[in-house]
Amino acid sequence: MRDAAIVTTARTPIGRAYRGALNDTHGATLGAHVISAVLDRAQLDADEIEDVLLGTARPEGATGSNIARQCALRAGLPDTVPGVTVDRKCSSGLQTIVMAAQRIRAGEGRLMIAGGLDSVSLIDAHRNKFRANDCWLNEHVPAIYWPMIRTADNVARRYRIGREAQDEYSVESQRRTDVGQKRGAFDNEIVPITTERNIIDKSGAIVGREAVTLTQDEGNRPGTTLEALARLKPVAGEGNFITTGNSSQLSDGASVCVVMDADEAARRDLPIMGLYRGFEAVGVNPDEMGIGPVFAVTKLLKRCGLTVDYIDLWELNEAFAVQVIY
Repeated sequence: MRDAAIVTTARTPIGRAYRGALNDTHGATLGAHVISAVLDRAQLDADEIEDVLLGTARPEGATGSNIARQCALRAGLPDTVPGVTVDRKCSSGLQTIVMAAQRIRAGEGRLMIAGGLDSVSLIDAHRNKFRANDCWLNEHVPAIYWPMIRTADNVARRYRIGREAQDEYSVESQRRTDVGQKRGAFDNEIVPITTERNIIDKSGAIVGREAVTLTQDEGNRPGTTLEALARLKPVAGEGNFITTGNSSQLSDGASVCVVMDADEAARRDLPIMGLYRGFEAVGVNPDEMGIGPVFAVTKLLKRCGLTVDYIDLWELNEAFAVQVIY
């Protein structure tokens, strides 16, 4: 079986939803920006790409109508390059990388672009909610429709993960981000983007527009203290745990990588950033959906004959501090 390698990657800076620099940038523009960047970085011709696979948790509106195909065309790829859009919520982009790698390993291709994008700013306020809930699920599995904050509060309560522990982790996460930005840890992966944003007043109304160039992630708050976080009220009211300080922001942005047959990468003398080795997805009770990675990782390690000690670097989705702590 062939090896699938990641040879380059590029992402926009992460924009803060609603008031950030990317609040009026269409998904096709976001995706095309990073697709063009990886083609340039790997010195690839556009007609060499065999497929574009992009994930999104919001496949409608500005990231709907097979946004992967739109991004391919917007980036100047030939009409002959297809595209497919995948929705597995928080792991949508990861799923596309897996799909590309599996196809290459199976001998069904040699060079693909995979990744993901989202535009909370352009979609959330305009989402199609017509008949969004199924009556049977509403009665028997209502948590499938719960907002993520409610499931996070439920994890905190069920597994006795207190507010102070969550706030402590959040302070450390903010500190790490600040240190990483200052030492340039993200600079090589980020492709600055120049665009126009809507200027939003305190009432939420659009009061103007301005040209902006975004060069680093928005939203992190250097100097965050435990005392400041402790003063924040829970989003769902007293007796709950999740605040704006111990949960991630809503964001806009895009990221892709080039997935290539490893032998082909070696022939071209392209640096191999990593090889695909395995993937697992599991289901858990919808009322505690954030803990899924624990069981997926355990299952994957067991199948690969590995233990936690074999892994030097872990990258986790910090949706909520409580989820990471669990």
